Amino acid sequence: MSQTNKEKFFIVGPAWVGDMVMAQSLFILLKQQYKNCEITVTAPQWTFPILERMPQVDAHFKADFSHGELALGRRRQLGKSLRGQGYTSSIVLPNSFKSALLPYFANIPSRIGWRGEWRVPLLTDCRVLDKTKFPKMVERFAALAIAQNEKLAETPPRPRLVVDSVNINKSLEAFDLSEKANIIAICPGAEFGEAKQWPAEYYAQMSNELIEQGFEVWLFGSANDQVIAESIQGCITDKNAGRFKNLAGKTNLAQAIDLLSLAKICVSNDSGLMHIAAALELPIVAIFGSTSPDFTPPLADRVTLLSTEIECRPCFERQCPLGHLRCLKEIAPSRVVNSVTQLL
Repeated sequence: MSQTNKEKFFIVGPAWVGDMVMAQSLFILLKQQYKNCEITVTAPQWTFPILERMPQVDAHFKADFSHGELALGRRRQLGKSLRGQGYTSSIVLPNSFKSALLPYFANIPSRIGWRGEWRVPLLTDCRVLDKTKFPKMVERFAALAIAQNEKLAETPPRPRLVVDSVNINKSLEAFDLSEKANIIAICPGAEFGEAKQWPAEYYAQMSNELIEQGFEVWLFGSANDQVIAESIQGCITDKNAGRFKNLAGKTNLAQAIDLLSLAKICVSNDSGLMHIAAALELPIVAIFGSTSPDFTPPLADRVTLLSTEIECRPCFERQCPLGHLRCLKEIAPSRVVNSVTQLL
């Protein structure tokens, strides 16, 4: 990349919510280095509410391909349609072969990414990842903003999403909520699988205790989290039910971001919403089961990481291979409640 005032970046973004949040560190670095640059991101549509809350992103669009679909002809056609847009550099964040096709077909002069899936001919700057040098995903994204021979800052800039009062008030009105509540956000879902999900009954016990301490608990999640959300809600005592709000599957992602910004603290599994909460600068109590905070920690100033030191974790499996889920079940609700109290 030549450092001029006319850099126009085309970013092939990741598909996962948490990964897209962490990609903002790359966008921040690009804007710092190339003051007048433009950044366009292509990504799945469900990530758009995140991109719209990143001031570094000038434009975004959906590449209309299904997950895992090669669609070589359509990618060629779309890539060729981008040739007149004036892109000077492309950074490809996913490691797949197909993710590098659009910049290649668009003839973007500089095409940067990590080596993966037979895509060396598609990239002009194909880098071999040293996992010991860049152990965290956010570092791997940020490193693509600099030349191979440059040294990455010890701490890349943290993602910071921007919310505004107009959208927040619309979301409050839509769900008959009050920002004056002493709100604790809980995010009990995890798209990856149940080996990342702290048990529903534990979330319920924790919620009951915190409500009795004067808090209101708002539960966030997608439609896929409705089963665990209903299990938690079913264990909330009658006297506490009025201060427990189950929003799973009811909000869209934009509304979830705006409402989440009102919380005093967030208790979450290792999930996309955990990374969103961190980017909103909330204190975080993060519960890690089969995964490790060494790779994707929440990037917030005030964080408590909870895990167990059993011999089989982290296994990074979606389902517990041994069937006992000890990595999650041995994190007692009282431990989480104490962590919340200490952070606040």
